Amino acid sequence: MKLKGAEIVWECLVREGVEVVFGYPGGANMPIYDAMLNYPIHHVLVRHEQGGAHMADGYARASGKVGVSMATSGPGATNLVTGIATAMMDSVPVVFITGQVAAHLIGGDAFQEIDVTGITLPITKHNYLVTRADEIAETIREAFYVAKSGRPGPVLIDICKNAQVESCEFIYPAEVELSGYKPVMHSPRPLLDEAVKLIEKAKRPVILCGHGVIMSKAEEELMQFAVKTQTPVANTLLGLGAFPASHELNLGMMGMHGEVHTNLAIQNADLILAFGMRFDDRVTGTLKTYAPKAKKIHIEIDPAEVHKNVFADVPLVGDLKTVLRDMIPLLDEYDHDEWKQEISKWRSEADARSIMNWPEDGKLYVAHLIGDIWKASGGGAIVTTDVGQHQMWTAQYYQLEAPNRWITSGGAGTMGFGLPSAIGAWFAAKDQEIWAVAGDGGFQMTAAELTTAVQEGANVKVAIMNNNFLGMVRQWQEFFFEKRYSAVNMRTPDFVKLAEAHGVPARRVTSRDEVDDAIEWARKTPGPVVLEFKVEQEDAVYPMVPAGAALHEMLQRPVKQ
Repeated sequence: MKLKGAEIVWECLVREGVEVVFGYPGGANMPIYDAMLNYPIHHVLVRHEQGGAHMADGYARASGKVGVSMATSGPGATNLVTGIATAMMDSVPVVFITGQVAAHLIGGDAFQEIDVTGITLPITKHNYLVTRADEIAETIREAFYVAKSGRPGPVLIDICKNAQVESCEFIYPAEVELSGYKPVMHSPRPLLDEAVKLIEKAKRPVILCGHGVIMSKAEEELMQFAVKTQTPVANTLLGLGAFPASHELNLGMMGMHGEVHTNLAIQNADLILAFGMRFDDRVTGTLKTYAPKAKKIHIEIDPAEVHKNVFADVPLVGDLKTVLRDMIPLLDEYDHDEWKQEISKWRSEADARSIMNWPEDGKLYVAHLIGDIWKASGGGAIVTTDVGQHQMWTAQYYQLEAPNRWITSGGAGTMGFGLPSAIGAWFAAKDQEIWAVAGDGGFQMTAAELTTAVQEGANVKVAIMNNNFLGMVRQWQEFFFEKRYSAVNMRTPDFVKLAEAHGVPARRVTSRDEVDDAIEWARKTPGPVVLEFKVEQEDAVYPMVPAGAALHEMLQRPVKQ
């Protein structure tokens, strides 16, 4: 059948199973928006293109599907850049579709002409400039395949306006064949045998569970491997939820703000099994002294990540789920009881310093508030965050039992991510309880999306941790710059009035005895709700590995006097 290019866009999205698109119209994508009226896909009108990018990202993480975000050319397209970079750093499959000026105008500095494919080349898995209608179907088909296959990531399609209005025969490709792009699924048997030999010899092994476990849907295989070999499991920030927090083998989070016993286990291990993680600096501390006694087995689908930061004694390139399925039958059962007892001793020593064991003193500590939300929700909510202190406290104290319920910006560390990603997650899981935990700084960056939540009826509960500081920057200035606070004191608006102006019910909480009632009120109130917590201003996240220090050189919370 013969269709206009704009119609082909929607025909392709329908065939890819897309149910919702987050976007903003403008001159260069107006034909696409006109054609949208004839198709069953739900469109969410965002208040800023960055919000749309984060919503598509949150949708993808919560659903396991490909998210879709749209924008017009020029500033509309460049407003997506932060969201594209966020998805790229965290390996999230999102397809971004932007409008572009007509092909014959490209290079002439036409109104709202910006080279968005050039700008986004370093922060996309792949991108396309489409100048003819007959290129659209094949391009979209390829884009979805590239976004979700191998190591997932964002793909951008920039479609010239003339291609949107031209007509051509619509043929949707049945298959995708890309020369030079064939993700490897299995690792060679000889390398698997080498890995098994190292596992047999190990007395102090640790599994490092990364985001790749969730992206490859390998949670069951991870559980089988860990239980069969009785190997403790440490989690990266984005690996939280892939292994149940309550399981006896779970060590919690590793790295800069990881658990003391977890970091000590890594530093004293004789074997590191890295599952779908990339040994970034927040995980390793200084590389010179990282896990110095350990051999390393690295299972990773992206060969570019192998040996990049940490040398792997046995590199297993392939799909994590597939490689683990191939390896598990080759393994014997082990116990490692002495090793687990040693880790338990470190855990007990660290627990004596934990803020969660402090007696109530009427003050509002974010860590306690996260624990309160966790208890009220039964640990089953989807939780999103902005970036900073509140993010780390949430990672530490919201104990996750299942995957796809922890949505945060890891690699890019994007402020403003929490609210829009929660709205996106709601479209993926409308039957789930959803909390967006935000800092007073990050929340203000995308607060306009409250109106989007109201317009869509998104049942999202927002907890703003307001300390009137850029908290994590303030903490670094306290620890490493002699408490010389520079550009971190933040005057905030009246968040209750701001929320109510958007049509969102809101409460302010200033004392400990108000917390439980406020959380229950938020949970029972339909639609979006905002809670502002006036928290302790100069609290700090512990443990903390200083920049350039080894994992075992953690700063620990002082003992409560």
